Parts: sequence; C-alpha cells; structure tokens
Amino acid sequence: MFEPKFNITSKLLENIKRIGVIVADLNNRHFSKLTLVKLEKTAREVSAHSSTSIEGNPLPLTDVKKIIKNRPENLRDSEKEVINYNQALEVLDADIQNNTIKFNLDLILKTQKIVTRELINDFNSGKIRQQPVFVNDPIARKAIYLPPDHQDVKSLLDDLIEYITTSKNRIDPLILAGIFHKQFVIIHPFIDGNGRTARLMTKVLLADMGLNTFNLFSFENYYNQNVSKYFENVGIRGNYYDLKDQIDFTTWLEYFTDGIIDELLRVSKILSTETISPETALKPYHQKILDYIKKNNFIADRDYAKLTNRAKPTRNKDFNKLIELGLIQRHGKGKATYYKLKN
Repeated sequence: MFEPKFNITSKLLENIKRIGVIVADLNNRHFSKLTLVKLEKTAREVSAHSSTSIEGNPLPLTDVKKIIKNRPENLRDSEKEVINYNQALEVLDADIQNNTIKFNLDLILKTQKIVTRELINDFNSGKIRQQPVFVNDPIARKAIYLPPDHQDVKSLLDDLIEYITTSKNRIDPLILAGIFHKQFVIIHPFIDGNGRTARLMTKVLLADMGLNTFNLFSFENYYNQNVSKYFENVGIRGNYYDLKDQIDFTTWLEYFTDGIIDELLRVSKILSTETISPETALKPYHQKILDYIKKNNFIADRDYAKLTNRAKPTRNKDFNKLIELGLIQRHGKGKATYYKLKN
C-alpha cells in the first residue's frame, strides 16, 4: 500500500491558504465570454509549448502557435508532440467541463496514447511498459535513475490511484495532485510520454479544487522557466528499490504549490488588465441576478421582479445580456422559464 511521507510545513500551509484566496478572487470575478475564450486559447498554446519544451522540444512559442492554428500536413516529430499535447488538453478540458471525466488507469492510458500518437510504436502507445528503462542526465550523458522493474509497475500505479481516490475527503486536493505528480514520475510507467502524461493528469486533479479558471492557466509554464530545478525537485537519483522507503514529498510539495501561485498570479494580472467595455461591464442589477442564482441555484423573472423596479422588457434585456456574456443559461419555456449559472 502506498503511504507517502510528507510534512505540512508552515510554508506549505501558507501556500495552500494563499492559493485558496487567489482562487476565490478569480471565481468571484466575471469576464466576457470573448475574454475567456481568448485566454483559454493562449493557455493551451503556452501549456503545449512548455510541457513539450521541458522534454527537449526545440520549437519556440511562436512556432507552436502557428502549428496549433494551421495544423500542417507532413509533421515532424517535434510538431507532432505539440499537436498531440494540445489535443490531449482539449479532450481533458471538454470532459472536465461536461463532468464526464473519471480519474482511473484507463484515463491515464488514454492520455499517454494521445501524447505519443505516431511518435512511438503501437505496442507501447497507451500501454504500460513491458521492459526496463532508465533516466539519463542529458548533460553528463549517463544514467542517473533506475525506475521500478516493469513487473511491478501495474501494482504501483494501482496503489497510487487508490491512494488518490480514497484520500479526497481527508487530504487537500493540492497535496494529492502534487503527490500524484512526483510519484507518477518516480514509477515511470511508460516507455515514453511519462512527463507529459504526469502533467496532464495533474491538471485533471487540480480541477478538483473548484478552480473555474482551470483551463485558463498553464502551471507547466512555471516548470519550463527553470527545467533543471523542476527535474531536481520532481525526480530522484539512484535505484528505486534502494530509495523507495526514504522518499519525502515535502520539498516537492512546497515547490509544486509555489508554481501554482506563480501561474495564478500571472493569470490574475492578465485578467485585471483586460479592458471592460460598456458591452461587457456588469451593472449592479446584473450582479443581483448572479448573486440570487448563487444563493438559490436558479432565478425566474418573478424572482427578479422582486429585486428591482425595472420593467419586464428591460428585465428580459438584463437576462439576455448575461446569456450573451456566457454567464447564465436559459431553461424551460414561457412562464416556466428560469435561469441558472452556465457550467
């Protein structure tokens, strides 16, 4: 059974509290649908660039943006890596938004298959490795880590997944996401695509935070700013079997939450600089609608009429504006019409 060692240090606790404050602030602010769509597109581009760059992909961000936009034919491997990662982001984001995602081994295998599509043979794509591997130091050009034997990988993955799924009600999701990330890298379950799959699955687990802006930020960007520091924190050196009982996740969790804070602050700063035009600005009466829905789960016109002295045609315009901004959805017809927050 997997029981990771870690301590809730004052730094880790402070990081978790600060993330909660930033997330609450972001979730309480409203932006136009156009603004959010633009930021989602940028986040996917930055994530695809950063996560593949960490693994040695030489393409600059400008080229990554062009490749994702134009999707050229006859792709080089470096271009395929970018396209695959972006596709995995789109698939996972859609499943998260639709509440159809289930964190399990099948999801992990499916994700690895997407990121390695046409980059490795079919025998190893979407399948746990059946042979030994080792991790090299690209500078020293020598093996620095020997992962678990392939015969043990499946049981180690099962233990990790069970730990994550059974700990959700007793351990902060930030800690669980961080523990998963490092332990997955340590297990090294695939011939290729381990790092990319680890970072994508971590994004899935971070969605459990209730961070509505999940698909607006790219924590991979933080790691890519100093790849050596990332590898130093996320990995271990030596033979897995000599080290497995000594692994302590505390330092990694502090670094991991530092990265979340860094990226949330970056996104928050961008959102703060977005110009709010008369078309996208919310008035006090719009806010009354949103506050009522948050408290009561839905609002009908008769409810809104009690909150304001605005005429019925004007009230309809208020609802329509919030629909256009992508903040609420209309349900029902005629007198049975009501409105709820848009998922």
